[in-house]
Amino acid sequence: MCGRFTLRTSAEVLSEIFGVADVPLFPPRYNIAPTQNVTAVRLDARQQREFATFRWGLIPGWANDASIGNQLINARAETIRTKPSFRNAYRHRRCLVVADGYYEWEKQGAGKQPMLFSYPDNRPFAFAGLWEKWQKGPGEIQSCTIITTAANDFMKPIHDRMPAILQPQDYDQWLSGELDIAERLFDTSATAGMTMIPVSKVVNSPRNDLPQCVEPAPRSSLF
Repeated sequence: MCGRFTLRTSAEVLSEIFGVADVPLFPPRYNIAPTQNVTAVRLDARQQREFATFRWGLIPGWANDASIGNQLINARAETIRTKPSFRNAYRHRRCLVVADGYYEWEKQGAGKQPMLFSYPDNRPFAFAGLWEKWQKGPGEIQSCTIITTAANDFMKPIHDRMPAILQPQDYDQWLSGELDIAERLFDTSATAGMTMIPVSKVVNSPRNDLPQCVEPAPRSSLF
């Protein structure tokens, strides 16, 4: 699954990597959690890339209560084509959820150790995502979910699921490509070159959005 991630990259670098001139300014994020705002890339009405801000936790257009989004932070790649919560967004509203690291928790004895997955140079990457509009409340909510797939060999020791990370050359295909072709992009090869390091348990609380979240954990805290 994917339940927390980071985005510390500057707007200038994001603009260059994702090919979007107008990048919203935001502070570095060290512990992005469900129901919070996330930064993503989608296609605008002219089929050009643009940055957008979504609430993390997809709210289907047919939902009567926005709280359903709390249970839809992830979408399994195997069922996005058929599950009512996701199938319409999969056909019409795909996005790239921008990150430069993500967390997973490794079981160690009676506890769990947070691990940070990222590239050594902390370069940003994109999770395959879906987004929706919800208009049954006092105002429109635009929300998103992150697609997950079966873990590869790199991730299996920690968890049996992992976020679907796209290769840069596949961004356009994901955003606008044919449905059957889009599904072939979930090959998990984009994790090649990633590192996995234990980090501070400060990250355990979603209230902590601090630089300490990404600090390597002292060895003594691993056991």
